[in-house]
Amino acid sequence: MLQKKLIQSLNNVPFKKNYYIFFLIISSIFFTFYYGFIGIFPIDSFLIYDAGYKLFNGYHPFRDYWSITGPILDYIQFVFFKLFGINWFSYVLHAATLNLFITLIFFYFFIQLGIKTGYSFLYSISASILAYPSVGTPFVDHHAVIFSIASGIFLFLAFLKDKPVFWFLVPVFLFASFLSKQIPSAYLLLLFLLFILIFWIFFKTKNYKFFVYLISGSILSLFIFFLFILINKIPLHSFFIQYIFYPLEIGKDRSLSINYNFNNVFSQFKFIYFSMIPLIFVLLRLTKNKLNLEMRKDYFLLIFTLLMISIFILGQIFTKNQILIFFLIPFLIGVSHFFCNKYFNKKSILIFLVSILIISTIKFHLRFNENKKFMELNNVDLNLAVKAENFDKSLKGLKWITPNNISPAEEIENLIEIKEIILSDKTKKIIITDYQIFPSILKLRNIAPNKWFDSMSVPSRDNKYFNTYKNFFIESLRSQKIKTLFILNDKERYLKNIFDNDCYIKENINKNLSKITIEKCIN
Repeated sequence: MLQKKLIQSLNNVPFKKNYYIFFLIISSIFFTFYYGFIGIFPIDSFLIYDAGYKLFNGYHPFRDYWSITGPILDYIQFVFFKLFGINWFSYVLHAATLNLFITLIFFYFFIQLGIKTGYSFLYSISASILAYPSVGTPFVDHHAVIFSIASGIFLFLAFLKDKPVFWFLVPVFLFASFLSKQIPSAYLLLLFLLFILIFWIFFKTKNYKFFVYLISGSILSLFIFFLFILINKIPLHSFFIQYIFYPLEIGKDRSLSINYNFNNVFSQFKFIYFSMIPLIFVLLRLTKNKLNLEMRKDYFLLIFTLLMISIFILGQIFTKNQILIFFLIPFLIGVSHFFCNKYFNKKSILIFLVSILIISTIKFHLRFNENKKFMELNNVDLNLAVKAENFDKSLKGLKWITPNNISPAEEIENLIEIKEIILSDKTKKIIITDYQIFPSILKLRNIAPNKWFDSMSVPSRDNKYFNTYKNFFIESLRSQKIKTLFILNDKERYLKNIFDNDCYIKENINKNLSKITIEKCIN
């Protein structure tokens, strides 16, 4: 049987850890780069690219452009652009770096649990295939989950080994997750605080030292955050409105519209649940026994792990995006391996775990990497992709194809035509579009006052923060002395409530592009 042979091989592989790390580095970077250069979903694929370009030109989130997503991706991308130039390579390198980060964190975690190096390598290489390659370019949800699971891993290790560095890193990565996206870190914070309190009461009765390291990590994170706020002169009230208060309003509306049916809650996460089954069996076994101190801590860690993964699932349901948390399967497999070895020590369980790992890795690799389902390209013939460098040299290597109902070659031709039209306009202008690659390609020094335009990012007229948004938007245009807006496709509807219809002049240039003169609207 294939699984038995694989297990025997993993038990006897003579490689040193450095060799395993080398192959994990290659795998993490290769898979992200390969799939990061195939296909795009414009509103998502170009979002952080444009945000990094905004920072490159001295514009900051919350101060200069409305942003309801985490600023940490914008700043990281800015650094990559500074180091490697404004191009698709440095963009994908950002994603590949995060993929490498979480892969090596997983490997380190499994080694710390005492899992043999061969198994640790197998579980980690699965994560390198399933984590970032599904999207291939920086994405707020991926960063948020990666930083959150890293924080959870360090808290698990802190509970298990009680080393100062683990306690210190927990708040650092949880805060990084929060600054990527508000969830799942906000939910995890409550869980972490509860379990830290339980741990202190039941396992650290007279020892307060670990609090020092937790607080130190928290203070460092907050210090860096407020330093950025002060240096970049970002109004704190703008941060709270855009990143906390307004998103809370969105969250209320979204939670009411979630359909908690069988498929949404169970079926689509079945392989994650399968990976949790061994942990539940260990938990049940411990429940039947009289527990010594070590067993009580294991019981504590099992419940912590199961609840933490449940929060990731809940967060995934709330986001209503394509599923990205399948890379938590190798994490669960590794934790199951650790506990099952301790309490069952049966090869049949390892065979089951490795089988789940192999099947899920192949399944989700094909679905999300090969067929690009996360990017809504699963019903598109990827062989029709064309060279994106025909549009601009900064996109060299990217194979251009989108889910839009148009051939890639025709789409590129249309975008080149639009580029030439906008270039010929000599007024101060901004572009409102899902193709947020335009500002960098055209080397524009002015920016749209919103990070992106859709029904979630732009407050509706009846939202209590609409007037705040409207004033922010108009003031940004006024301070930049913008006279012209170029609108691609159907984005004009996001201006309807901001400007009076009689104050601007609209010109339909072609079927894809409109030009709006707004000089009267902002004077």
